Amino acid sequence: MILKTLSSKSWKIALTGVLALGLTACGAGGSASKSNDEAKPAASGKSSSYPEKPIVIVAPSGAGGGWDKTARSIAKTLAESKAVGQPLTVENKPGGGGAVFMAEYATKDKKDNYKLFVNSPPILINNLKKEGNSPYGYKDTTPLAQLTQDYGAIVVSANSKFKDMQSVIEALKTDPTKVTVAGGSAPGSMDHLIAVLPAYKSGIDPKKVKYVSYDGGGEAMTSLLGGNADVIATDASSVGEYVKAGKVRVLAVTALSRLSGELKDVPTLKEQGIDAEFKIWRGIFGPKEMGKDELAFWDAKLKEMSDSEVWKKELQANVWEKDYKNAADFKAFLAQQESQVKDMLTALGMAK
Repeated sequence: MILKTLSSKSWKIALTGVLALGLTACGAGGSASKSNDEAKPAASGKSSSYPEKPIVIVAPSGAGGGWDKTARSIAKTLAESKAVGQPLTVENKPGGGGAVFMAEYATKDKKDNYKLFVNSPPILINNLKKEGNSPYGYKDTTPLAQLTQDYGAIVVSANSKFKDMQSVIEALKTDPTKVTVAGGSAPGSMDHLIAVLPAYKSGIDPKKVKYVSYDGGGEAMTSLLGGNADVIATDASSVGEYVKAGKVRVLAVTALSRLSGELKDVPTLKEQGIDAEFKIWRGIFGPKEMGKDELAFWDAKLKEMSDSEVWKKELQANVWEKDYKNAADFKAFLAQQESQVKDMLTALGMAK
């Protein structure tokens, strides 16, 4: 037989060839399999194709307020500029000055890259005060960007006996129970902090300041105009129309420099010898465990948005002042203001 004629050396050569062919085939199959496995993450990776579905921006309040308007302006601007490529919707989730929403967001939605929300100093205040407080604060989120700024205003009626901030301070030093100071939010909240800030920085025990809270800045203004309050603390952006109508006089703003528009002639607290400032910012946040790629996406898109003509029109329409901070700068600023808020709440006996 022919097989018998093959030498031992020939068998070895033939067998080696067969094994080589088999290994080559297996190697090709293994290589193809490995390539397919490696290709799968690239094809389905969420970070590279984010966002892949609609995005929700939550306003932790009812319709019509500052958070609601901010959320809707963000959604409108991103949609009109086609910056995101997915539908954006706004949801209102009121309750506890944002505390109810935060409890849900910080626990159930901490990995949801498709749910963002807007907020302002209450995210710090609610987390630091002992009554009606929230166990969750900005550290339970990923700060994405600060977008606007406003300041506090100390306001009296046009016919008030108080002509400047120092006259209010002197009256408080003489007898703090004789001066009724009002605001549109509960004790320990933002209006209260702004209301007592000048007194606190002037050496007056803020706990002795007679503060009356109302359900919103509009009601506080009505109280002032009706003679039921001597002084109110409110947002500077909300008083321009009253100044123009000659109904009120703004004694001071909590800014570092004078503002523009109807308040251009109003001195700052610092100009009047009171070393104090308080910024009312509004910004947007994501979940605590937001991915790096998603964070980078929003860092870029929100910067683009803040520079767009559409956003500039939104600022003008809402009488907002632009003050953009990227994610890193916003986070650093929040740490600074948190220290200020904690200091004031401690002085009021309202800190945890």
